[in-house]
Amino acid sequence: MAGPAPPADELPGPAARRLHSRMEASCLELALEGERLCKAGDFKAGVAFFEAAVQVGTEDLKTLSAIYSQLGNAYFYLKEYARALEFHKHDLLLARTIGDRMGEAKASGNLGNTLKVLGRFDEAVVCCQRHLDIAQEQGDKVGEARALYNIGNVYHAKGKQLSWSAVQDPGHLPPDVRETLRRASEFYERNLALVKELGDRAAQGRAYGNLGNAHYLLGNFTEATTFHRERLAIAKEFGDKAAERRAYSNLGNAHIFLGRFDVAAEYYKKTLQLSRQLRDQAVEAQACYSLGNTYTLLQDYERAAEYHLRHLLIAQELADRVGEGRACWSLGNAYVSMGSPAQALTFARKHLQISQEIGDRNGELTARTNVVQLQLALGRLTSPAAAEKPDLAGYEAQGESQGWGWRQHGTDTPALRSGAHGGAGGGQQGQPWRLACRKSPALCR
Repeated sequence: MAGPAPPADELPGPAARRLHSRMEASCLELALEGERLCKAGDFKAGVAFFEAAVQVGTEDLKTLSAIYSQLGNAYFYLKEYARALEFHKHDLLLARTIGDRMGEAKASGNLGNTLKVLGRFDEAVVCCQRHLDIAQEQGDKVGEARALYNIGNVYHAKGKQLSWSAVQDPGHLPPDVRETLRRASEFYERNLALVKELGDRAAQGRAYGNLGNAHYLLGNFTEATTFHRERLAIAKEFGDKAAERRAYSNLGNAHIFLGRFDVAAEYYKKTLQLSRQLRDQAVEAQACYSLGNTYTLLQDYERAAEYHLRHLLIAQELADRVGEGRACWSLGNAYVSMGSPAQALTFARKHLQISQEIGDRNGELTARTNVVQLQLALGRLTSPAAAEKPDLAGYEAQGESQGWGWRQHGTDTPALRSGAHGGAGGGQQGQPWRLACRKSPALCR
């Protein structure tokens, strides 16, 4: 029976070379299979092959650096960000060890984007700035454009996080939040100028979308619509239905704040149509909710109720109890406005039940108040005249826990690539907005 193979350093020269050659081939083959699996979207299997390649080992430090980079990317898309950070750090250290400046730039960019997702924004800016500095030093225009975009994304993400804690409408943000978003816009503008020079239309689309989102949060709604129209045109040019749908939704949101509710409704209808084409029920539900709110602002309460009912049905299909509760609350509002307190009471009770089930204390308090007020109103309906105009003065038509819940949408979805995986992280808005009372006295208290 043959014993174990002797260590490579104990073998004669030719034998040692053959063993190293087999190991190198095995490592590279494993890494290439890992890359193929990741490109096919099977990141878990890809990680297994990459880690096997690391175990086999290689003396080619550039190959090892590439494996570390791909492992970091794969873990990033698996949302295992701590592991992604670990491998991108290994990649950066190795790139510096072998004096690979382009590799150092790429690793720095990947580190920056991972740190951004972890909410470590200041560290992320340092890494992305290093990516930018090296790209400029090396005359790498594509890398420079990517770095500018990624720095914009970091400031954008930080600004959004700060704006959520500020709990204020777009355009009414604290100075530090405005400055952060202004910085994001500055880097997106620089990115846009460069990708125009490079003739990269897809990158221009992403830049326009994120500029629209940043200006929306800053309260520059006219500028936001200009950028989102550009984003829409490029989405159509590429046949990118998902990006087209997001652009329509963002245009609708901006027009709400411009007081152009009729125009907003048309954009939301296009959003709804595309969400059905894309078979995205969650987005379809959001579009119905936005349309319901918009028709409420237009004081077309029957249409508002129609869209809120469609939102309710989809939320029930998706087992989205929060969405279902919001739809019931909105339907209660619509029926109050139509002078139908009995139907409003049905939905107010359902809103109360759901709020209790999901532990939404604020929603429960709002719903309980609404139920009581509606019951009192119904108890005073003693004449036809009273029935036509019930006393609903105490009805909380806009519960604080519900808000409007309309959100800006992103412009792009990240895809695995060998370079920095910044993608479109800066595009997603997620900023709920609340209408000022001056815009809809009937809905605000």
